Amino acid sequence: MKAAKPDLVVLWNKICLEDDIKSFEQLYRFLYSRLIKFSIYYVVDKQAAEDLVTEVFVKCWENRATSTHVLNPESYFFIAVKNQSLKYLKKNSSITFIDLVDAEEDVSVTAQTPEYILETKELHRQLDFAIAGLAPQAATVFRLIKESGMKYKEVAELLNISPRTVQTQLFRAIAKLRLILQPLQDKGPDEKKLGKLISLIILVGTLSFFYFL
Repeated sequence: MKAAKPDLVVLWNKICLEDDIKSFEQLYRFLYSRLIKFSIYYVVDKQAAEDLVTEVFVKCWENRATSTHVLNPESYFFIAVKNQSLKYLKKNSSITFIDLVDAEEDVSVTAQTPEYILETKELHRQLDFAIAGLAPQAATVFRLIKESGMKYKEVAELLNISPRTVQTQLFRAIAKLRLILQPLQDKGPDEKKLGKLISLIILVGTLSFFYFL
C-alpha cells in the first residue's frame, strides 16, 4: 500500500512560520526522488541533477522566512528545479534557446523592440497570475506539460496519479486559462499578435522562452 501523500501546504507553513526542520525533512523525502528524475529530463546527468536539486532545497530552506507567499509548494519546487536545470544547460552547453513564436511567424529582427519585450514580459506576469489561480494539482500538471514538454505518462508517474487524471486536470487548466486570458486579446497595440501568442502558449506549450528574457 502506498503511503498517503502529506499535506504539503501544511508542511510548508510549518517550515516558513515555525522553522520546523522535521516538516522540511518530510517535504524533502516526498519530493526528492521525483525532482531528481525531473532534472535529469533536462540535464541528462544524474550527478548534476542531484546537485541542482540539493541546491534548490538548500536555497528554499535559507529563504523560508520570505517564502510564505508560496501557495503550491509542489509546483514551486518543480519550477525552481526546472529553472536551475535550464541555467545549468545554458552555462554548460552550446544550446541556443529560440523564441518559438518568432520562429513560427518568421518575424523580422525589428520585432524584438523594447516595446515587444515589455509586452511579452507583461504577458508572462499575467499568465503566472492566472496559473496561480488554478487548483494546485491543475497548476502543477499544466506547468509540467506545457512549460516542460513532459508527456502525460511522465507527469502521472511524477505526481503519482493516473494518466487520465493528468489529462482531465490539463483540460480544466486550459479551459480556465482561456477564460482568464481572453480579455488580454482586446487590449494593447497589436491585438492579433497578442491573441495568437496567448493561443500558442496555451495550446502548443511555448512558455519556456520567457525565462530567458
